[in-house]
Amino acid sequence: MLISTLFPESMTRMNRFNSTVPDDEYLADSNVLFYLSDAVTQLLEHKEEYTQFGMIRYFAEYFSSVKNSNHVLFREYNYIRATPHNRASFIRVFWRCYRQTGKSGELLSMLEYRSLLQLLCPDFPLDIVQSSARIVVMEDATDCLMSFSDFLYALQLQFYYQEFLDSVLLIYQDLLAGKSPNTVIVPTSTSIEQLPSVAAEENDKEEQQQDGVEPSSLAQCIEALCDRFKRSHPPRSCMREVLEQTNKVSYYSFVMSLAKHETINQTIGALPSKAELLIDPEMDQELDKLIAQISVSPGSNSSGSAIGGLKEVQRKASPRRNIHHRRKMEVESDGSTEETDSSEN
Repeated sequence: MLISTLFPESMTRMNRFNSTVPDDEYLADSNVLFYLSDAVTQLLEHKEEYTQFGMIRYFAEYFSSVKNSNHVLFREYNYIRATPHNRASFIRVFWRCYRQTGKSGELLSMLEYRSLLQLLCPDFPLDIVQSSARIVVMEDATDCLMSFSDFLYALQLQFYYQEFLDSVLLIYQDLLAGKSPNTVIVPTSTSIEQLPSVAAEENDKEEQQQDGVEPSSLAQCIEALCDRFKRSHPPRSCMREVLEQTNKVSYYSFVMSLAKHETINQTIGALPSKAELLIDPEMDQELDKLIAQISVSPGSNSSGSAIGGLKEVQRKASPRRNIHHRRKMEVESDGSTEETDSSEN
């Protein structure tokens, strides 16, 4: 019952009361042991602080934050990437914190987006941001400016399906080099860590001047990859649909189409549709109240009033900072917190 409440998506894949499902497989699919381990680790590391709340309340707060997707805020990268639920939760937190950036129509560079990501996850790696930016611009993305929505959906695809996309990229490079699809091997973790190699960079430069590869060959390899891939991957029907729409396909045109695919967005479940991405009536009402408060307070310090109001909106609109992060928040510098608040609003 606890698992079905916290992780309903796992219950759609397997039923605990189905005797054909081994216990260890069920626990692995739900990731409940991972969260139990982290909850106990956090408790032991901050025992003096948490024991005053009581054990029952602590675990209730922890699993409530996991269920509400607030648990990834300010956590280390290894934690936010550890489970599909964590990855989707982080994408949702990023969207909620910086929605106003997109609503203002401001265009940002790759390094600026990385700075925003590091306000939420201090050790968020550069390579994920670079790969996401290349999905949008399909070239050296260091100085290119991107809209919030384009970058967000690219980041969602790259971050959520990172291991699968790394494998597809290696397969694409093999096809581009003329290797037979039958000789393509699923990349190991060692080969993935070697990306981008010098040879891969040369291939990337060459592919910009080529039409790509045969969609049918890439589709055949992707089907074989999905059969033996142990991690999450986009729905096969979506990938087939994208590949059937062109005579030649490059890697980045393929993943760009996947990033924009609404079915994949719904499968991940972190973001609304693109048409509703910048709509948040509750937050807009809070901002309207804040502006009205500032405009009718002639005797108040406008700067101080604005800061106080913005903090109030942040408390109401952003994900709740759960109990096992309060100590960390107290030692965070005011500067980093203020940047996150102002970016959201």
